[in-house]
Amino acid sequence: MPEMSSLLAYGLISLGMVLTPGPNMIYLISRSICQGRMAGLISLGGVALGFVVYMFCAALGITALVMAVPYAYDALRLGGALYLVYLAWQAVKPGGRSPFQVRDLPKDSPRKLFIMGFVTNLLNPKVAVMYLSLLPQFIDPDGHASVLSQSLVLGFTQIMISVSVNALIALMAGSIAGFFIRKPVWQTVQRWLMGSVLMGLAVRMAVEGRR
Repeated sequence: MPEMSSLLAYGLISLGMVLTPGPNMIYLISRSICQGRMAGLISLGGVALGFVVYMFCAALGITALVMAVPYAYDALRLGGALYLVYLAWQAVKPGGRSPFQVRDLPKDSPRKLFIMGFVTNLLNPKVAVMYLSLLPQFIDPDGHASVLSQSLVLGFTQIMISVSVNALIALMAGSIAGFFIRKPVWQTVQRWLMGSVLMGLAVRMAVEGRR
C-alpha cells in the first residue's frame, strides 16, 4: 500500500482531472442523451476497461516503451484528434446533427456501445501520459510494498474515482433531453457550441508535443 498521504493526494488529482472535459466525458454525455442513461453506463464500462489496460501497461512498464517511440505516440495522438474532428464535422455539417442533440437513432447494441467507449479511451493519449507522469511521483521505491503493488493501488484508486464521477455525469446527462425538447432553439446553439469544443480539443491534441 502507498502512504495514505500519497493516496489521498493522488485521489484529489484524479478527481480534478476527471472533472475536466475531454473525449471520454463528451462521448459518455452524447450516448446518454441520444440513447438513454443505460447506454451511457454501458459505454462507461468500455471506458473503464480502457483505464484498466492503461493502468496495467503503466504498472508493467509497457507504457514507458510506447511513449519513448515518437511514431507510436504520434499515431495514438493523431488518431484521437482525427476522431474528434469527425465528431465536430458531424455536429456542424449542413444538415448534420450534433451527437449531443436529441434525435431518433437506431440504437447501438450494448456490445457496440461498450467497444466504442473502450476505443474512445484508448485513443486518448492524455490517459497514457497521466499514468506515465503521475504514478511515479506517488510511488516510494524504498517502501514496504513493491513498486508494482503501489502502482496497482494508485491505478485502481484513479479508476474508481473516474468511474464514479462519470457515472453521475451520464445519469444527469439523460435529463438534458427533456430540456432540448422544450427549447428547440438551443439545439442549434448546442450544435455549434459542441462542434467548436470538439474541434478545439482536436486541434489541441494534434499540435500538442510529447511531454
